[in-house]
Amino acid sequence: MVKSLTKHGNSYALIIDKPIMELLNIAPETPLEVTTDGKSLLIRPVERTRQEKFEKLLKQTCEQYNEDLRKLAE
Repeated sequence: MVKSLTKHGNSYALIIDKPIMELLNIAPETPLEVTTDGKSLLIRPVERTRQEKFEKLLKQTCEQYNEDLRKLAE
């Protein structure tokens, strides 16, 4: 895939298409790490901490099993 930079204020932006974002499991608010070897760019999601991963899984579990957990609590 060949992409061009887009003018964004006094800077330039690289537009990431939605299918690529879905493939990488990133959203507009996902922090990205940008590195270079002097010849190319590498853009990847910042590794989440164990706490962030736990909180995300806990939230998903609560949403998925909300009704069952409520019944167990009674």
